[in-house]
Amino acid sequence: MRSWIMGSAVGTALGLTAIGVTSLVWTANGASSEREQIYQQLDLFAEILARVDSEYVVDVDESDAMKSAINGMLASLDPHSSYLAADDYESMQVQTSGEYGGLGIEVTSDDGYVKIISPIDDSPASRADIRAGDLISAIDGTSIVGLPLNDAIKDMRGEVGTDITITIIRAEAEEPIEVTLTREIIRPKSVEHEIMDEDIGYLRISAFNERTTDLLKESLSELESELGNKPAGLILDLRNNPGGLLDQAVSVSSMFLDSGEVVSTRGRDPRDIERYNADRGERFKEVPIIVLINGGSASAAEIVAGALQDKGRAKLLGMTSFGKGSVQTVIPLSAQRGALRLTTARYYTPSGRSIQSTGIEPDYEVSQRIVTEEDLEAMRRFSEADLPNALDNDAGVERGEVHLPAEMPPEDYEGDDYQLDKAIERLRSITLTSLGTTNAG
Repeated sequence: MRSWIMGSAVGTALGLTAIGVTSLVWTANGASSEREQIYQQLDLFAEILARVDSEYVVDVDESDAMKSAINGMLASLDPHSSYLAADDYESMQVQTSGEYGGLGIEVTSDDGYVKIISPIDDSPASRADIRAGDLISAIDGTSIVGLPLNDAIKDMRGEVGTDITITIIRAEAEEPIEVTLTREIIRPKSVEHEIMDEDIGYLRISAFNERTTDLLKESLSELESELGNKPAGLILDLRNNPGGLLDQAVSVSSMFLDSGEVVSTRGRDPRDIERYNADRGERFKEVPIIVLINGGSASAAEIVAGALQDKGRAKLLGMTSFGKGSVQTVIPLSAQRGALRLTTARYYTPSGRSIQSTGIEPDYEVSQRIVTEEDLEAMRRFSEADLPNALDNDAGVERGEVHLPAEMPPEDYEGDDYQLDKAIERLRSITLTSLGTTNAG
């Protein structure tokens, strides 16, 4: 199992053996009324399935019907639990390996629609200006509204080089937008780096897959070779990073911390706490760090940002993150029947805060674009807290009210990346302050 910061026909279909079903009905002390009710519900489901099979207007694929029922049950728990059929499970394993085929988008389910969490860098989706928060309503002219998420994802897959037309609903657009994309092999280089302003190291992490930590080590070594051990600062860009593997979030955090807790997870029993600590071996000690985040920064990206913020190792700049503070465990099922992706725990930053539904607020709130009062309604609809059946924050903390950002680009701004420019400016201010120089800016 790997963690993601991811006696009747009915009994068999739900993965219950005859003994398992019996255990729902009987205890050592006799019949359990609660478990009898569960058995009655299973019996009701079997009756409904039989009626559908015999009397529905057209033939029904029982296997598909059962799969939809299972996914419906899991979707009622939270947005991230789902059943993975054998081929979907295989595809997921390929995806986490860091190379796969597709359009290059991270998606979730939202009220029957497929919602885009984030496009992957340099993918067909990102090049076509697909944006976080967009809703996919149709594929090749056929509506996918209400279709199980895994089925919708399968429809978007296909032979490399073939075209697919998706219909996008965008909050600020008056009409649906049709976008034609060409499927290709997605080989996301999850870590890239460059030198900014001659002496500032820039690191872009776009996903947390099996290759991320190794690629980060390579990038850090190259920056050390080019800048030495004391550059003016580092910028770690986690914007639109949808997350990925928990162990990669911990090992990435270790690159910037010299021991100490990175994250803890707690399951159903609050006493069942698992703590993940950073390994010794911090790179670029005492070099100031700015971490860029936005509403598309989720899960593992939030673990890294929260750890560096709590430890005082970095300042966060941008907009409040997505707020996915739950851990999914992928549990292989028996007889090669795929896997269960089940939410098994919440995660907590080193200071003990849960960011589930709330997101992580930046130290410096800076918008990438000018936001008007009219834009606020659309902003309200893009966060973990807005997803159907999202887990609440167990500390009772609620996500902050949507508001006009503290800082936005001026109308005459002509640069390409306002948040990045402000991060460089902040690092310059930190450097000048450490030298005892007053920053006139």
